[in-house]
Amino acid sequence: MPLLSEIKYDKNGLVTVVVQDAGTKEVLMTAWSDEAAVLETIRTGCAHFYSRSRRKMWKKGEESGHIQEIVRILVDCDCDTLLYQVRQKGGACHTGHMSCFYRTLEGEDVGEKVFDPAKVYGDSN
Repeated sequence: MPLLSEIKYDKNGLVTVVVQDAGTKEVLMTAWSDEAAVLETIRTGCAHFYSRSRRKMWKKGEESGHIQEIVRILVDCDCDTLLYQVRQKGGACHTGHMSCFYRTLEGEDVGEKVFDPAKVYGDSN
């Protein structure tokens, strides 16, 4: 992979990842990845990220089962942002919505709720 070595990680060793549904092109979420998470994503074909709060790698869907199967990985012109085009299984957002971008600045809920987070995560979220 010629561009893999050109990814520009920030001072914390992280790169921004935008996740998009490969079919609908809807933006599902954004997250951070370190080099290990990017490599694990490539190796497994499932999205992995780095949790800044827990300070560890995590697989999307490891608790919920709502995994993201990688279709294609794109890198932006500056090599400092990745775009994961995925097949989303279940919802992408821990709130139960298909996308994390489910509300307007005015507070209007415009997103599709696809699962009950209390049933999936209990009361931890």
